[in-house]
Amino acid sequence: MNPSTAQARVLVDELIRNTVTHAVLCPGSRNAPLSIALFGAAEAGGVSLHVRIDERSAGFLALGIAARTGRPVALVCTSGTAAANFHPAVLEADRAGVPLIVLTADRPPELRAAGANQVIDQDRLYGDAVRYFNELAVAETHTGQNAYWRSQICRAWNAAYGEWRSGPVHLNVPFREPLVPDADDTWPESLTGRRHGQRWTELPDYGAVPAFVVPSARCGLVIACDSGGSAAGEWAETHGWPIISETGGAGLSGDSAITSGAWLLAIPEFVAEHKPEQVLCIGRPTVFRQVQSLLADVDVEVLLVRPDTDWPAPSHNVRQVGQWFDEPTKPADPDWLRRWQEADGAARTAVAEVLAAEPWPNGPGVADELLAALPQDSLLVVGSSNPSRDIALAAGAARPGVVVHRNRGVAGIDGTVSTALGAAMVHHGPSFALLGDLTFLHDINGLLIGTGETRPDLTIVVLNDDGGGIFSLLEQGGPEHERGFERVFGTPHGSDIGALCAGYRVPHTLATTREELREALRQRGGVRVVEVRVERETRRGLHGRLRDAVARALR
Repeated sequence: MNPSTAQARVLVDELIRNTVTHAVLCPGSRNAPLSIALFGAAEAGGVSLHVRIDERSAGFLALGIAARTGRPVALVCTSGTAAANFHPAVLEADRAGVPLIVLTADRPPELRAAGANQVIDQDRLYGDAVRYFNELAVAETHTGQNAYWRSQICRAWNAAYGEWRSGPVHLNVPFREPLVPDADDTWPESLTGRRHGQRWTELPDYGAVPAFVVPSARCGLVIACDSGGSAAGEWAETHGWPIISETGGAGLSGDSAITSGAWLLAIPEFVAEHKPEQVLCIGRPTVFRQVQSLLADVDVEVLLVRPDTDWPAPSHNVRQVGQWFDEPTKPADPDWLRRWQEADGAARTAVAEVLAAEPWPNGPGVADELLAALPQDSLLVVGSSNPSRDIALAAGAARPGVVVHRNRGVAGIDGTVSTALGAAMVHHGPSFALLGDLTFLHDINGLLIGTGETRPDLTIVVLNDDGGGIFSLLEQGGPEHERGFERVFGTPHGSDIGALCAGYRVPHTLATTREELREALRQRGGVRVVEVRVERETRRGLHGRLRDAVARALR
């Protein structure tokens, strides 16, 4: 057996022993040993293999799978720019705490020094975005390597699924030719692993290790930036604390759910009269300035639930960081939750009245229709920029049982189609995504799914405003910047999304009315795109009218 084949087979076997059940592979020449080993393992039922030709999309596909399962996913490519194209997904995995095991094939040292083809410096290619990096020694025909190869996989798995902060790791694997198996199957030592399928080095399952945050105030507020799950809603309801989310009502449950929270926190007069003593923040807030402002208030004590050491602290006032929370030491103010509930009801009514009078479609209106149409146990992947805001600002009813995912680690638009596909593949139920047109176009190659590859049940709703609508809501969207706005911020593209979907052989529906959108959302099976065209120029005015209506309702 040639050394490259032996090494690749051992690495793949040890990945499987370390509970890696999904691998995303990009084809190439130098990574042929790993490709062949993964194919054999997939045929034997040891791993689910996903093959993609675009490395950037592949990286986010792996990210989506890992984020939804909470377990490390193997991500494999050849050398050169292929490895560099994984970088955006590695950065997102770093900031979001998603476990990835990145294996990049490489030329051996003697070829790098000779100016060989497809050679870049892959040593610590991803910098400090990875929890662990190692370049494996080039495999040779001698004893003593089986244990070394297996222990390196265990070290990588341990770092990716770490005791305190999960995230990406990087193993650079140089291979010498021959890169494909030969007829000889002999090797100087046994290449088997531990008995009974055990890991080479047993490590604790850190996912079960608790760390507690302990609230101690009567008037508190729970902010669920990463949905928070049903446990957060149950805790808030039990202890009389309102709970709001950066995703509106999606994923919230119980009487404590305040689905108009993004609007309430945007009204300074309301915040002044309803300022919490403590805020229990679950996850990493990234979307709304009003949330950041509350967390930066020196009079508000912040408790953060985040399994990672890179915690957000707008005014460096976080008192405690942990993975979950314990019983509060003070009873809640009995009127505290009631006042928030009354304000929530008034704000929701005001938002609904404004949206009912607005021309359709518009961003919050489409988000409201989507939330209402989601079946129980759905997955909803929300794109950055306007979709994240639309979901929260729609202020519809709470939707318990809906699982929400957002790439908010770095909050970019990279790879969101692929992330949604990956998450949908491992979600047990129907899956949906709400994306802006630029986010969709930026990763449209995620729709390039090869024959025989798994196609999940995923409906992608694209809000097409022909450009960067998010900028119309920011300072540069003001009338004083109108002259250069379209060229450098609005960036209209004029793309025919239906024609592009046809090129990828993905069904496309253009929904021009509420009824057409509802009908399109009822359809199931495979990957589908539903396009809704909205007017970008009206968004700034709509947000202003919504805010004014909420402010009047709270007086």
